[in-house]
Amino acid sequence: MVLRVLAATGVATSLFGSSALGGSQPPPPPPPPDRIVIDSVAAAGSGCSAGTAAVAVSPDNTAFTVTYSNYMAQVGPGSAPTDFRKDCQLNLLVHVPGGSTYAIVSAGYSGFASLAPGASGTMRAGYHFQGDPRTIHKTHHFKGGFNNDWQVTDTVDTAALVFAPCGEERSLGIDTELQVDPGTSSPGATSFLGMDSTAGGIKTVYHLAWKQCP
Repeated sequence: MVLRVLAATGVATSLFGSSALGGSQPPPPPPPPDRIVIDSVAAAGSGCSAGTAAVAVSPDNTAFTVTYSNYMAQVGPGSAPTDFRKDCQLNLLVHVPGGSTYAIVSAGYSGFASLAPGASGTMRAGYHFQGDPRTIHKTHHFKGGFNNDWQVTDTVDTAALVFAPCGEERSLGIDTELQVDPGTSSPGATSFLGMDSTAGGIKTVYHLAWKQCP
């Protein structure tokens, strides 16, 4: 599936005050005045089949949002053997204004989970730039006996930020995975972990840090 994003829409909150870098360091450069454009998105995986993932860029260039509408892992009666695990690999071609580059500084994920007592759920995320062996991985675990909305935020330390190479077009890869383990739950129990919301889709927001190229 290929999505083309030509207009920047959506609203996001910037996390890049000076406190993010420590009080002894100067604040990071502001976002460039021109908008970033995500020219295309290739989506593949059991959690983001054709037509169920979309991308938008915030008006202030500090974030972009990936929205899913059918991303859920499930076990229990009526579930297929492969439903316990769902994944999605996104490949984004991001154009940034000349003289600037960016890194992912934080990512917020949300959804809904219904995990029977004894069951568990796992959410994994990672991203990397094309041709760069460095990949940042984050993992979150959810215990059974849970039936509610969930929200997690991953933050990358300043020293670990991975910036896109200056003057080169490198695609950004974002990989996510949901998995449910029935564990010791009742054989007749249904458990699921989904990236969704009452609006019909989850909005995973990736916040950007900016840097001037030499």
